Amino acid sequence: MSNKKISIRFFDDREVRAIWDDKNAKWWFSVLDIISVLRDQDDYTKTRNYWKYLKAKLKKENSQLVSATTQLKLTAADGKQYKSDMLDYDGIIALGKEFPSKKANRFIQWFTHSDKSIDGKSKTKAYALFESSFIDNLEVGTSKGLQQIHAYLFGGLYDFAGQIRHKNIAKGGFQFALALFLEKTLKQIDAMPETTFDEIVDKYVEMNIAHPFMDGNGRSTRIWLDLILKKHLKKCIDWSKISKK
Repeated sequence: MSNKKISIRFFDDREVRAIWDDKNAKWWFSVLDIISVLRDQDDYTKTRNYWKYLKAKLKKENSQLVSATTQLKLTAADGKQYKSDMLDYDGIIALGKEFPSKKANRFIQWFTHSDKSIDGKSKTKAYALFESSFIDNLEVGTSKGLQQIHAYLFGGLYDFAGQIRHKNIAKGGFQFALALFLEKTLKQIDAMPETTFDEIVDKYVEMNIAHPFMDGNGRSTRIWLDLILKKHLKKCIDWSKISKK
């Protein structure tokens, strides 16, 4: 997982680190960071020892949680990188339930977010994306590039961040592209030309009809369009002047 993208969020002033898995299109979260949060523990050794104890306990109970972990390198206090146990979104929710307390419940609510906070958080991430070097590594004008954008905006907010949907969706009576044919549809959109303004708009319209994600399509696709316009025409859109209607 070279050139890995790391996200750092804070709960009660304690960091929760995550690493993006481009191959599987999901985030992996640091188990030790979560345990530190749930136990109000700043001592790394005590946190690590508690995780050893909890892993042994879960193994005896034949819990799937331990086998769901993977190891990825994170930077330690000494500045060096060491392999650390990580869990995905579902794994972290399951881990939180091993700590029956008001704080654990509050953490799970924070981790999963409400719809309103998702909108605010993703908007903040959208601004951060344009200020980061990660934007220079995005594929422009492809469905993969759109997945990368969606994953960046909604990683840690939606468990399906960056993942093409497998269910049919509709809005206001309009049926978006059928999931059964979505892969083929996206390949056709990828092949569409994007050298003139009209071609770019046509491509954007088709991607909007495809609506490849369960949610978060609008913001992701607008950024995707801006990157195409910037690349080929050296222009972008002031979305604040355009009505959503």
